[in-house]
Amino acid sequence: MRRIGQTRLNMLISVCVMSSILATAGWSQSLIWLGTLGGSESEAYGVSANGQVVVGRTFDASGQLRAFRWTRDGGMQDLGTPGRARSSAFGVSADGSVVVGASDGRAFRWTVDGGMQDLGTLGGHYSEALGISADGQVVVGGAQNAVGQWRAFRWTGDGGMQNLGTLGGEQSFAYGVSANGSVAVGWAENVSGWYAFRWTADGGMQNLGTLPGFDYSSAAQGVSADGQVVVGYAFTNYGNANAFRWTEAAGMQDLGTLNSNLNLAYGVSADGSIVVGMASELLWLNPRAFRWTETGGMEDLSLTFASLLNDGSVLWAARAISPNGRYIVGVGSNAATRRLEAFLLDTGVRCAAHDGDVDNNRCVDDADLLAVLFAFGSTGSDLGRVDVNCDTVVDDADLLQVLFNFGSGC
Repeated sequence: MRRIGQTRLNMLISVCVMSSILATAGWSQSLIWLGTLGGSESEAYGVSANGQVVVGRTFDASGQLRAFRWTRDGGMQDLGTPGRARSSAFGVSADGSVVVGASDGRAFRWTVDGGMQDLGTLGGHYSEALGISADGQVVVGGAQNAVGQWRAFRWTGDGGMQNLGTLGGEQSFAYGVSANGSVAVGWAENVSGWYAFRWTADGGMQNLGTLPGFDYSSAAQGVSADGQVVVGYAFTNYGNANAFRWTEAAGMQDLGTLNSNLNLAYGVSADGSIVVGMASELLWLNPRAFRWTETGGMEDLSLTFASLLNDGSVLWAARAISPNGRYIVGVGSNAATRRLEAFLLDTGVRCAAHDGDVDNNRCVDDADLLAVLFAFGSTGSDLGRVDVNCDTVVDDADLLQVLFNFGSGC
């Protein structure tokens, strides 16, 4: 027993000393076309953290536009409309239990137990909910005020709908929110145009500017889990657009193009390292879903994952990406059904080992230690960041990695 204990101790010490040597675990790749509710087309706008839930909008058999929630076990579910004809779902919580969107011009928040809740407006007639925090408790979007101006809003159950203001102009709209709900992003008007913004409770609305040569306008669409990375696109007066990735340190970075005039970034992974969107020619011709990484640049997903596509099928637009960067959802042309259809792409991205910062807030602290302890003993290929060294099991090695780096970045 003593020898076994000493061997185990030596193994654990080796893990600490060799903490920079981290294993990775691969995942299989797959593409699922999600179908419709009997109508002509569908489009996906959000995906849960584990890729088990997808939300979006589709036409039903009668031609009505309906919000849907799709699960691997149950397929596509019509979320209904509270006395209205049309609805669309645009965001989903990390666990897939809370959905946000709009129903005939009114923002809603839907839950499995409570159904569809009207979030109201800022005194006007219309509103839309477009983004949701990881726990489903914070919602962002746009709502009309009493004089019909659209304003970015942040909604909570306790505080209701908060007007986030503008950059000095009349209108604004919020599209994305950080995992904890503290940072909102979108676009807002100032005296010279409309520009991407990043909003916090302490700092208010910050103008993120635009790309060099793209002085007409910009818009933010997505934000990393910690709120430090913002993605979107910038327009020129000629109608061209390029995708951007913004950080406080580097400012707005041009992500390049796919030999196209319109390059629009819509979503970003939790750590800000993977960006997804759509590239097309002017007038939205020949659209292609893209994925961008710092090492690989912008790639056409239809080419990268050609082996998963039927002859003639094309992935048109990538609308959202899961926090771990594994799952991408959007819309494409399905040659088998001859329609535009929502898709769920499992990219097979390899697990990203890290230094123990489980919640990815740049500080290895008590929260990271507790996350690993609570998940201790879990196994599987999709454990998330609690599997610090990506060996498909949460064990002593992961715990020691957190302890070895405890206090780093804090």
